[in-house]
Amino acid sequence: MKILDRIEELIVIVMLALMTLLTFLQVVMRYGFNSGFPWALELTTVFFAAMIFVGISYGVRTGAHIGVDALVKRFPPGLRRAISIVIVLLCLLYAGLVIYGSWIYVSKMKLIGIELEDLPIPIWIVRSILPLGYMLLVLRLGQVLWALITGRSDRLHLGNEVDDALKLKSGDAP
Repeated sequence: MKILDRIEELIVIVMLALMTLLTFLQVVMRYGFNSGFPWALELTTVFFAAMIFVGISYGVRTGAHIGVDALVKRFPPGLRRAISIVIVLLCLLYAGLVIYGSWIYVSKMKLIGIELEDLPIPIWIVRSILPLGYMLLVLRLGQVLWALITGRSDRLHLGNEVDDALKLKSGDAP
């Protein structure tokens, strides 16, 4: 899974860098040369979508998603774990519904055969990030569920980005 972790991080980093670079170039072209790239906004949107849908699973892996668990934290560990399992199962159900619906949508876009407005790319290829991103989310939620079932965790987060950052700052991290 370490390779998947690195690929996930790399995709998010590259998409953010490409979005920033393309937007910067577009601003320079527009204000410096009274010109621009007519496809820049559309391509930036594609990069943003890829970053977001891969970033969803990254957020689950690192514990970076905002959670309101003040009430759940007050329960004893066994009950907290049971509640967390139910929550993960509901999240998996939701992700499954999104995968199913987006698969139908992408299939219809492929059948229709239309392209993006400004780029000669079939729209179904770009929109495939939706079911793929949610499949990656299902994998991460499965990891959370497994940690809960096996007793390795009694909460929803696999990692804790805040704790990891504090460890890095103090020099305690490997």
